[in-house]
Amino acid sequence: MAQTEKKGGLLRKSSASKKPLKEKVVLMYDEIFTTEDPSKCNPRFWEELFLMKVNLEYLEGKLEALDGEELMKIKDNINCLFQHCIQALGEEHPIRVVNALQTLCALIRGVHQKNKSTSGFDIINMLVGFDKAELCMKNLMESLDSLLCAEGSESLKSLCLKLLLCLVTVTDNISQNTILEYVMINSIFEAILQILSSPLSRREHGYDAVVLLALLVNYRKYESVNPYIVKLSIVDDEATLNGMGLVIAQALSEYNRQYKDKEEEHQTGFFSALTNMVGSMFIADADEKISVQTNEAILLALYEAVHLNRNFITVLAQSHPEMGLMTTPTSPIPMTPVTPLGTTPPSSDVITSAELPLDADVQTSNLLITFLKYSSIVMQDTKDEHRLHSGKLCLIILTCIAEDQYANAFLHDDNMNFRVNLHRMPMRHRKKAADKNLPCRPLVCAVLDLMVEFIVTHMMKEFPMDLYVRCIQIVHKLLCYQKKCRVRLHYTWRELWSALINLLKFLMSNETVLLAKHNIFTLALMVVNLFNMFITYGDTFLPTPSSYDELYYEIIRMHQNFDNLYSMVLRLSTNAGQWKEPASKVTHALVNIRAIINHFNPKIESYAAVNHISQLSEDQVLEVVRSNYDTLTLKLQDGLDQYERYSEQHKEAAFFKELVRSISINVRKNLAFNTLSQELLLKEFSTIS
Repeated sequence: MAQTEKKGGLLRKSSASKKPLKEKVVLMYDEIFTTEDPSKCNPRFWEELFLMKVNLEYLEGKLEALDGEELMKIKDNINCLFQHCIQALGEEHPIRVVNALQTLCALIRGVHQKNKSTSGFDIINMLVGFDKAELCMKNLMESLDSLLCAEGSESLKSLCLKLLLCLVTVTDNISQNTILEYVMINSIFEAILQILSSPLSRREHGYDAVVLLALLVNYRKYESVNPYIVKLSIVDDEATLNGMGLVIAQALSEYNRQYKDKEEEHQTGFFSALTNMVGSMFIADADEKISVQTNEAILLALYEAVHLNRNFITVLAQSHPEMGLMTTPTSPIPMTPVTPLGTTPPSSDVITSAELPLDADVQTSNLLITFLKYSSIVMQDTKDEHRLHSGKLCLIILTCIAEDQYANAFLHDDNMNFRVNLHRMPMRHRKKAADKNLPCRPLVCAVLDLMVEFIVTHMMKEFPMDLYVRCIQIVHKLLCYQKKCRVRLHYTWRELWSALINLLKFLMSNETVLLAKHNIFTLALMVVNLFNMFITYGDTFLPTPSSYDELYYEIIRMHQNFDNLYSMVLRLSTNAGQWKEPASKVTHALVNIRAIINHFNPKIESYAAVNHISQLSEDQVLEVVRSNYDTLTLKLQDGLDQYERYSEQHKEAAFFKELVRSISINVRKNLAFNTLSQELLLKEFSTIS
């Protein structure tokens, strides 16, 4: 018997020279692509069509091959196909439902491709027709809602979510996607929550559900009332919120794990041996080699949850029960290096073995720790645009957390101590910290460590000014809470002070280059005011009196930097240039720091002369400081413990619009043919009753 081959919807016998035979479903598609009604000659046409295995490639290709005018000629048949797909969703036979869902995916994507052309006709009109759009879309959304909420097939639920993601991402800018008006009117919000609250559904579909929700929340969020924003902001069901937290934590954990694996692989490889041999001149290149694609979609979901829902804050600090029940997977975890992590869910095998993998070096973990580790990785390299966006979003999320009273309460809780192993950028002048020596501390210490790490490692020509400003604001907001609640945090404050002084030094050294692009005085003023916070209120929140003495010691020891800064801002504030006003603000802010330097320096010099000591030790300087506080006069500065609260709409709208656009393109690109494969579905529904 001659071997039969199948290609592009054609069947042919390899040994015969006859014309290729088309499979039946392809012949039926061809009938739809004529101007005649296909059911005229065959009344059972639509019934038979949905029993045939869908040929996605052929159907989409056929749609894309037509120009706008040709497509308009067969508009009635396209409308008819769309309506029959919706009717088939209500069928009892799952095969029909599967085929209808996949046909809808192909139709939406195919018509979208045409919409990008110059013909510019409306997608809704092409798919359903304006006159029937409202009823058809209502029926479609109700059918999808029923399928998602039913206790039936998980494969069907997966296809429903893929179809919804397909609908949402039909346009790059989702706010221009008029189809979403019907998704707003006929809400599937409760169906998404049901998926997140059920452990089984969450494991199978949690990732798609969370990404879908994040995208829906961003539909015309500034122009109209978005019901998904309203509903998300009032969710208070613990199981649902915890489920959402688990999905986000799982995706971020998977990213952290992949990064760690690549890092270890890299360190044990030939390149590592080579760099050890010739020194660390190749560190930058090495670091690029271990980059893993960022996951903006899941990060956006975390942001929306933290920003919109006060109840979600509790989820950040919650240790998940699954963590204590870790089991080793019996089979190796499948890796898919071809697919970017930022656009597809982690392997379901990973999730089924344990919903949230626990790092070996941490006894207990939570979403916030996982997020801080993720942040420490993506914030290392801000030269790459995706990482820059991810880094910015991480800092925006931390800003929201730092402003929240309840979040601050658990961040500073002495009874909630964790060992958080943040990733540190390889640098020539420091050794890699030993993971096992990390102390258990309140979570705020890890946040401060992350901010210090960023400050120290990003002083470069392509200076990320915006990220630095956000970084300093986060530190300031945490200090405001500590001052207000008189929290005495046992933290290595010297590391922060040293990082801030080095930042000022960098700004001065690169004044000309930086001033060409940035107003560096805004940042300098924020840094100086952080020192003013410590000077004015430090006695209320620094852990011990000796910590306050050490602050003065650091200011005196590094006085040359403050003197140079004063000279620079004085020079620019006395000139009638564009920097006169911002520079003069820094001049006024330096008044107390200069008072400290001018008060103690003569006393230290006098002490050295009297005792015939050429260079004083730290203890001797501290002794001089302690004995001369009484005669120091400082000015009271107003507003040091005040800050402007985060506002998305007024300041971040452009950033989020661009971010959501990028996520939409990524999601659409990764809803590839293989993710809609029928093989598993057909096995599941192999019999039709």
